[in-house]
Amino acid sequence: MLRVIVTGGGTGGHIYPALAIAQGLLDHEPDAKILYVGTRAGMEARIVPEAGWEFAGVSGRQLPRQLSVEMLKTTVVSFKALWETKEILRKFRPDLVIGTGGYVSGPVVLTAALFGIPTLLHEQNAWPGFTNRVLARAVRGVMVAFPESIKHFKPQAKVTVVGFPVRPEIGQVDRAAGARRLRLRPDRLTVLVTGGSRGARSINQAMATVAANLRQYPEVQLIWATGQATYEETLAALRAKGINWDRPQWRIMEYVQDMPAALACADLCITRAGAATLAELTLAGKPSILIPYPYAAANHQEHNARSLVENGAARLILDRDLSGERLWHDIEGLLRQGPVLEEMAAAAKKLARPDALDKIVGLCLETAWR
Repeated sequence: MLRVIVTGGGTGGHIYPALAIAQGLLDHEPDAKILYVGTRAGMEARIVPEAGWEFAGVSGRQLPRQLSVEMLKTTVVSFKALWETKEILRKFRPDLVIGTGGYVSGPVVLTAALFGIPTLLHEQNAWPGFTNRVLARAVRGVMVAFPESIKHFKPQAKVTVVGFPVRPEIGQVDRAAGARRLRLRPDRLTVLVTGGSRGARSINQAMATVAANLRQYPEVQLIWATGQATYEETLAALRAKGINWDRPQWRIMEYVQDMPAALACADLCITRAGAATLAELTLAGKPSILIPYPYAAANHQEHNARSLVENGAARLILDRDLSGERLWHDIEGLLRQGPVLEEMAAAAKKLARPDALDKIVGLCLETAWR
């Protein structure tokens, strides 16, 4: 029976790929035993058990960038995590350990590698995270989502481009079905806006101006996920501008529960540039205006976005340059250029890696002790 530990945490960008890999392995090997190891205080401690996976917690804190008392405290916690990981490895006896990034991956993957247990990394971003760059020398192999990230790893011979594991429903819903599920018309231009589950205040503020202009275009449909933290604030901003947001062709909500349907009927997407988001955009073959989150570690969202921009699949607006007028100028310009949108959509589709999860599972099975 195959026994696998997956580990990654701190953000959904590390957690959800780990869960996708775990599910892919279980689909291929129904008798497999899979354990998720994360920090006790991280969001993975809630998300993973809720998703039905066995979870083991270790100590963990993000390492400060400057020498300080906090760095010394974090070092002590990290040594404690190494000891806790050793005990988990001894009891679970894994055939493979897979890390998807975040500071919890450090002690777990490193300890496994030191004990000679087969280890793999999955790096989601074009600019690799600090933990994965350090661990790359110790593991058996590194799987990456973007070809641009290969140059950041040594030795490069260990690196394989596999893509990002995306939920299977993305790209499988046709436009008519997607529009029907959202109570929209399939024959109208549709703009999808999302800044993630909590929202992106700068995007929402700019979209208030866009919405004022969109009143002149009742034939354009809008799906706008404001995020939970900024929903009421966004509605207040619309009211302050005298905008009636309860329109038959607009869907303004906290969160898009049915993203496969929203992507299916979208002609243009405005969003941040997290790796998971870009993987879904390319798999669905959607043109986009990308506004990278400016405070992402190592500015990795901008590196992700530029990968699509350089391949003709997206336009880029840096957060510091974002305004309602600038965003509306770009949206209106693209909506008036149907052939350009079609070219961008085709370019996005070329970047898709629909077989990403199959490749990842294949490499895992090749690497694991059997």
